[in-house]
Amino acid sequence: MKPKINNSALIAAGIGLALAAIRGHKLRSFLTVLGVIIGTGTIIGVGSILTGFDGAVTNAIKSFGTDTVIVLKWQAGIKFGRRSREEWMRKPLTFENAMAIRERCRNVAGVSPYLFPARGIHKAHYKGNDVMQLNLGGTDEKYAQGGNVEMMMGRFFTDFENVHHVPVVVIGQDIYKSLFAGVDPLGKELQVDGHSYQVIGVMNRPANSFPGQQDNRVLLPYHTMRKLEPAAVEHMIVVAALPGKLSQAIDEVRGVLRQERRLKYNEPDNFGLNTADQMIEDFRQVTSVTALVMIVLSSIGLLVGGIGVMNIMLVSVTERTKEIGVRKAIGARRMDIIIQFLTEAVVLTFAGGMLGMCLGWLISKLAQLAFPSMPTSVPLWAAALGLIVSVGVGLFFGLWPATKAARLDPVEALRYE
Repeated sequence: MKPKINNSALIAAGIGLALAAIRGHKLRSFLTVLGVIIGTGTIIGVGSILTGFDGAVTNAIKSFGTDTVIVLKWQAGIKFGRRSREEWMRKPLTFENAMAIRERCRNVAGVSPYLFPARGIHKAHYKGNDVMQLNLGGTDEKYAQGGNVEMMMGRFFTDFENVHHVPVVVIGQDIYKSLFAGVDPLGKELQVDGHSYQVIGVMNRPANSFPGQQDNRVLLPYHTMRKLEPAAVEHMIVVAALPGKLSQAIDEVRGVLRQERRLKYNEPDNFGLNTADQMIEDFRQVTSVTALVMIVLSSIGLLVGGIGVMNIMLVSVTERTKEIGVRKAIGARRMDIIIQFLTEAVVLTFAGGMLGMCLGWLISKLAQLAFPSMPTSVPLWAAALGLIVSVGVGLFFGLWPATKAARLDPVEALRYE
């Protein structure tokens, strides 16, 4: 009667043998699992970046307010194809549209028109310093009252300054740093596209800014902006609904805009009503595609790593043919041999997975240093997935070498030199 073999002891012995083999052939073992390291590191690193980016963008969008509707002439969001001809041909929203919403919507707390400049290069100038690529816009005092602006110094412009076309300007934090270099900017004359405006305030970097985004805002009173940019026609309308009345406000705004834009009852909307939840959903559809690409790229690295593990295990079977014959001669079963070699393959890929975790963590930290506003962190799902996949690679690609070892004839194996 054959003695009963303890599988747990066999696995423990296999782990010991695998670790001894790794220590004895460090470079070979490292090169063997390099693909596993890269694949696992990619899963964890990119997973941490996506998690951080998702958090940053979600917080940025939510900072507009859960009761805020952004009205544009088309639906916001990232499109993989070009916009349709009909979308490009839509007539812009107007200042009158914003005033109609303000006057006729009972569930709306505030409405701010926002005028974009006409196309071209816009420049801010102060005492020999220039800043290009301005985020130039014209709006009214309700834009700040709606929580879209937080002042670092000075104040926002008033309704009086807007109505009377007063040449005042409020600038973003990076414009302040670039042009004034720590000097008090309040009361200074700033040149915008060759026109002089008095700086009355500096805004803090907005909470709704994306990682690495520059705060190059230059905001003028709406009617002052209209005087500066008579050819500008493109508008955005920021609508703040009463608390808990978002759906009613959306219905009212849609009804008013359909009337203002002369749409028939059977014609679709030729404008877009964008809420924070809807924009977050659109963004996550894009990141899900990115995550899918990440999985495909990681799979290539893991496939290469798995083939390397299989090759090295086949070499190991050849090198240890006589040892396998001895073990079979003293009563080892096929399953015992399979467990031994599978254990060694799993230990090898698990070690590669741990190194991959370290690589992924390093990628996460480097991304955080490059973009301090992006709170990267290694998500638990990415770490767990990386380790599970690395172990799975060891089991899958170690099965053939383990089966080959188990099928060896003990007599032939003992005679092998």
